Amino acid sequence: MAQSAAANRRQLGAEIQRLRKDRKLRAADVAMHLNCSETRISRIETGTGRAKLRDTEILALCELFGIDDERQIQSLRDLASDAATASAWWDGYREVLPSGLEPLLGFETDARSEWAWEPLLIHGLLQTPAYARAILSAWPSNRPVDVDDLVAVRMQRAELLTTEERTPLELWAVLDESLLKRPIGSAEVMREQIHHLIDMSERTNVTLQILPHTKGAHPGLGGPFSILNFEDEDAAPVVYVDSPAGNLYLDKRHDVRKFTTSFDLLRAQALDPDTSTALLRDVAMEKERP
Repeated sequence: MAQSAAANRRQLGAEIQRLRKDRKLRAADVAMHLNCSETRISRIETGTGRAKLRDTEILALCELFGIDDERQIQSLRDLASDAATASAWWDGYREVLPSGLEPLLGFETDARSEWAWEPLLIHGLLQTPAYARAILSAWPSNRPVDVDDLVAVRMQRAELLTTEERTPLELWAVLDESLLKRPIGSAEVMREQIHHLIDMSERTNVTLQILPHTKGAHPGLGGPFSILNFEDEDAAPVVYVDSPAGNLYLDKRHDVRKFTTSFDLLRAQALDPDTSTALLRDVAMEKERP
């Protein structure tokens, strides 16, 4: 099966980063050689941006790295071409995608597993269409005509958990108890959403835990984040930090270690999966009462 656009970009970026580090060069050195910003180089190396490397830039990098082997040069040119031309399932929605979301779609598509902490809202992969619509409609920048497409994107993301065309994504999500009681949309929307969480918690590839609000201070007070792990052992995990001010993608070893430690502490403090599902059933019963 052909690699996704995100996987191609990540493979190219990892190779460029390896070559740069082997030559003991800084990102600033590469940026100066290509006459571009360090930010662009960072996005290329981490595979988190849409930035494409032109053929002349690949040749310039080969010159900088001292590569004169024709086969190695061609290999880099092929990687760059694949990264630039590969299609993605969300191509038809690019005009409405929020800035910075596209890398997450690619990482989730390629990931083997995702560990997620959500203190405010149900995780996007676990949302019902009605719940997602209520959230997306609340953003003043989203036009009603765009909300339909954004809901469609979110639902297609969710299919990663139920697909039969490939091994489904493994999701381990820790949710704060308070979000179960925060009214998003109508009472019917919330009832449907809670029942959907119960159904998803029974899937073998989904582990769902609830962090009781009585726990007080904990490592997740800084906001939501996800850790994406990949099948390829050479592919470093990526941390996604969701923020209204801009999404962050981190793959440095110390950053991944810090967030992994936080997630381990959160799931240790949360109710175990069976008790979490029992709590969801209790919440569902409460919401059925008139």
